[in-house]
Amino acid sequence: MMRLSIALLLGISYLSVLAQTSYEEEIRSWQNELNSEYADPKASPLEKKDLKKFEGLEFFPIAEKYRIVAEFEFTPFEKPFTIPTTTERLPVYVQYGIAHFELEGQKVNFPVYQNLELREQEEYKDYLFAPFTDQTNGFESYGGGRYIDLRIPKGDTIVLDFNKAYNPYCAYNGKYSCPIPPAENDLALRIEAGVKAWKNDKKH
Repeated sequence: MMRLSIALLLGISYLSVLAQTSYEEEIRSWQNELNSEYADPKASPLEKKDLKKFEGLEFFPIAEKYRIVAEFEFTPFEKPFTIPTTTERLPVYVQYGIAHFELEGQKVNFPVYQNLELREQEEYKDYLFAPFTDQTNGFESYGGGRYIDLRIPKGDTIVLDFNKAYNPYCAYNGKYSCPIPPAENDLALRIEAGVKAWKNDKKH
């Protein structure tokens, strides 16, 4: 019986390590894809002078605690509204739902949005927009906040993976027009995950 118990514990430990390794591989694959996109002159948001010396984005260490399975509350009766951007452009969004989760002992109600124009395109009909700001902004991460890409969930939960948080294009090039995260998406937390600030955007 003792040997069986030890074998079970070792098996559980092995599976846990295997799952963690698999998750890290998933995030590193995402990071590599992002770096490949930014290194591609046809797809990169970087200015030409920065593209020539681009060696890769800087990321926070991968931390699985920032992959959150949140309760998802669908909010079907919200009215469309415009989100301010870094230019005069005013894209129209609607709050699609609210993700409820707890992180670092804090309960968070995190709205997610759908772009009314994008949802008319087949490729983006189930795309949800999750912008946010947090207490790393202007220090380790971009001062204007970051984004997470989501898809409409089929059930009553949604995965928010802050390890896949990325900077808006205007963090790299002033020619872009980027939505500014609403105040409702300001997290009173340090989200030490995802893409870090680009160059001189960090204060220290």
